[in-house]
Amino acid sequence: MSEQVERPTNENFAQMVESYDAQMNADVRVGDKITGQIISINADDVFVSTGTKIDGVVEKKELLDDAGQFVYQQGDTLELYVMAVNDSDIRLSKALSGIGGVNVLRDAFQDRIPVQGKVKEVCKGGFVVELLQHRAFCPISQIDIRYTDKPEEYVGSAFPFLIMRFENNGKNIVVSRRELFVREQEEAKKKFFETLIPGAVLSGKIRNTMPYGAFVELFPGIEGMVHVSELSWSRVEKPDEAVSPGDEITVKVLSVEKGEKNQLKISLSAKQVGGNPWDTGELAFKVGDKVQGKVTRCADFGAFVELAPGIEGLVHVSEISYTKRIMKPEDVLNPGDMVDVMVKEVDLPRKRISLSIRDAEGDPWISIKEKYPVGKSITGTLEKREKFGFFIALEPGITGLLPKSKISRSENSSAVEKLKVGDSVTVTVEEVKIRERKISLGLGGEERSEEDWRKYTKGTPSSLGSLGEMLQQAMMTKNK
Repeated sequence: MSEQVERPTNENFAQMVESYDAQMNADVRVGDKITGQIISINADDVFVSTGTKIDGVVEKKELLDDAGQFVYQQGDTLELYVMAVNDSDIRLSKALSGIGGVNVLRDAFQDRIPVQGKVKEVCKGGFVVELLQHRAFCPISQIDIRYTDKPEEYVGSAFPFLIMRFENNGKNIVVSRRELFVREQEEAKKKFFETLIPGAVLSGKIRNTMPYGAFVELFPGIEGMVHVSELSWSRVEKPDEAVSPGDEITVKVLSVEKGEKNQLKISLSAKQVGGNPWDTGELAFKVGDKVQGKVTRCADFGAFVELAPGIEGLVHVSEISYTKRIMKPEDVLNPGDMVDVMVKEVDLPRKRISLSIRDAEGDPWISIKEKYPVGKSITGTLEKREKFGFFIALEPGITGLLPKSKISRSENSSAVEKLKVGDSVTVTVEEVKIRERKISLGLGGEERSEEDWRKYTKGTPSSLGSLGEMLQQAMMTKNK
C-alpha cells in the first residue's frame, strides 16, 4: 500500500510563502547583534547567514584566535555586529577596528557597537586606550569583570570596548570592557534560566562548604546548594569529606524557588545524577564473594561496611573474629578502616547485605586436629585464671582449658599456681572437640593414683634387682 502524502492547499502554501518573505525581509540595522551560521569561506572573507535575503560578510582576519589561527568551519555559528547595510551585502564585525573618524566613533557610541582598542599605558585611576587612533580613558574598575590589583598586566593587550561617554566631539571618550562582559552575561543568563528547571543536569564549581551542605556556582553570580545528604550515596558526615572549593561537579536540579527579596533558592543533588545504586540493575555482590570495604560506623550489634558508593553491609558482632572474643565492635574497628569481608547474605528488596570478617580471614579450627593431636606437648600463654582452671592460649583464636584437678595432681602444682596472666606454660593436649571448639589440656609430671601406677608398672621388669626381690619375698612370708 503506497504512503499518501498530504499536499498543502493553495491557502496554506500562500501562508508559507508569506511567512518566508517576512522572515527574509526582516529589518537589520547597524548595531544589531546577529547569530548566524557560516555559509562559505574564501581566502579573505567569511559569509554568514543573517536570516534575510542578504548574506553577511566578515573579514577572515577578524576571526583569528590568540595564536593567529582560523579555527572555524562551514556550519559553525557566529555572533557578530552589523557594521553596514547596503543592497548587495551586510558588513559584519566582532567589533569596530582600524582607522576611523570621529563620526565612526559617534555612531558606535549611539548604536552601542563595540570598538577594538589597545591598552597603551596605566594612568591615574585607570588606563589610556587607543581607539581608532583616538585617545580614550578606561577606569580601572571597567577593565574586567573582577577588580584587578595588577593593572600593568593589561598594558599592550587589545580588547573590544564599549563607548560609555562621547563628549567634545571625541576629545573626551570613556570606554568600558566590563560593560561588554555584563551585557554578554545578561544574555547568557537569560538562556541559562531557560534550562534551570527541576530535573535538569548541570555542571558547576564548588565555591564553599558549610556544615549543612556545599554551595555550587552554576553560572557567574548564580549559586545553588547541595545538602550534605545529597552529596553522595555514601554516608557523608561533613561536606568537606566529599568535596572541596574549586572542585568541578555535576548536579541535578531538585527545585527552584523564590526566597526573600526575590532571590532564587536552588536545591541541587549530586548523588541523584547517577541514580540509586540499589536500583541501577543487578547488584554486583554475590553470596560467597570476598571483597574489601570501608568501615563507616559502629553500633552495639555490629559494624557497617561500605562495599561501593551507597552500598553498605552489616558485620554482626559475632562475625567479626574467630580469634578474639568481641564485646563491642569499636574495640577492634574504627570508621575509615579498610577490611576484608565475605558476603553471607544479599536481600535486595530490603536493601540489606550480611557480611563476615571472620569468614574472610578463615576459621583456625578447621585443621585443629591435625595441628594439635592428642598427646602433643606445646607451650602456651596463660590467658585467664578461673576457679575451675586456667585458660591457655595456644595461638591467636585457639584457647584450651587446663582444669584445676589437673593442676593439683601435678608434681609442679605450686609453681603452676603462681603463674600470672601472660606467663608461658608447657601443656599436653588431652582431648579435642571441634564442634564445641574445646581443647582439654594436662600437665607433664602429674601425680598418679595407686591404680594408675599399677597400670603403669604392670608387666614391666623390676628395678630392685635379685637382693631386693629376696627381701620382698621374706617380708611377704613373715606377714603370713
